[in-house]
Amino acid sequence: MTSKVCAEASSTALRQLSHALLSRKSWWMALLIWLIAAPAHAATLELRVAIEQDASQVKVGSSTDAVLKDVATDKEISQIPAMNAIVAEPKAGLVAFSQFQAGAIWVEPSNGGYVFVGDKWYRGRVLVVPTDGGLTAVNYVDLDQYLYSVVGGEMGSRFPMEALRAQAIAARTYALYQRQTSANDVFDVGDTTQWQYYDGLDQETAETRAAVDSTQDVVLTYNNQIINAVFSACSGGHTQNSEDVWTNALPYLRGVEDYDLTVTQALASCQWTVNISAQKLKQAVSNIGDIKGYIAEPSANGKIAQIKFIGTTGERTLTGNQLRESLGLKGIPSQIAVTQTQQVASTGNPPLVPTEFRFSGGGYGHGIGLSQWGAFGMAQAGRNYEQILLHYYTGVKLAKLEVN
Repeated sequence: MTSKVCAEASSTALRQLSHALLSRKSWWMALLIWLIAAPAHAATLELRVAIEQDASQVKVGSSTDAVLKDVATDKEISQIPAMNAIVAEPKAGLVAFSQFQAGAIWVEPSNGGYVFVGDKWYRGRVLVVPTDGGLTAVNYVDLDQYLYSVVGGEMGSRFPMEALRAQAIAARTYALYQRQTSANDVFDVGDTTQWQYYDGLDQETAETRAAVDSTQDVVLTYNNQIINAVFSACSGGHTQNSEDVWTNALPYLRGVEDYDLTVTQALASCQWTVNISAQKLKQAVSNIGDIKGYIAEPSANGKIAQIKFIGTTGERTLTGNQLRESLGLKGIPSQIAVTQTQQVASTGNPPLVPTEFRFSGGGYGHGIGLSQWGAFGMAQAGRNYEQILLHYYTGVKLAKLEVN
């Protein structure tokens, strides 16, 4: 959903734990350290997070003895000893491992253990199910325990606590919105920044757990409905209206003044300029030949709302966000200029054609909703999480989630 703002160094204990399946030396000490650090947490509701999708094989293990169950019968079919793993593969529409196979399998650790998927550790349990492209591994995890990792992955524990709390509430609301609107039968959200970044135990810290626990069950609503609480790293001074980037005009996703540029650390990532060759731009826009020119239409806050490229064989219009995504830009550009030209070989007076373009702007991500660096700036100035959220999401209310 957004790029990771602050990379947190993994603790020694987590590094030891992550390599325990390859080297079992002292794994029990690493696990003991983590269990002491992890707070007890009452279960609320489970979120289904896709960790591996359409994979040719899935490696799954557990920190404690784990039971493997056939999903169809809910009966045990095998076990995984503590600190071991199995490798499952798709076979004729089934999940196959060792001499066993089933339509889908549960991997359930005993005694509060952790599951190992691929090369990372997660709380909860795992479902391995065949999908069109292979196998998909889905982490069923308590919502707030999921957020322990998301807040660390999306923002990082070096942010002020009020910013972390704002992120926890936004991420909780976003996850629940996806959960109730998802048409996917297998999972609610993925684990990449296309959704919100989830990396299991490796991103948890005492600060991220405190931010989540201190805002437990708090969500954002508009007209008593959970909102699509999207967020991005920064906007470069002003966030975007939803319709200026996407299609729908949502009343709670209005462009507002951002406080990202009040934070010194944000300046490098929130203000940017990049040169793009005409050839690369031609490939990104596609099917209009060589680009001869463009007409850009700005949004109310000065960023490109849409841009029409004029080529030798046609024209094509992109939104600012489509341009960002197709060129891999940090954010939606505010300005575009031709920086290099050359003459086309022809008789008479040959015209000049662009060979390089310069894109510049402010922001990292789509720039809608909560600005993570803006939340940092507001928290640094003494604002609390409620003030931060009510600033970035227009007309919303904070409410307590009721779990039946």
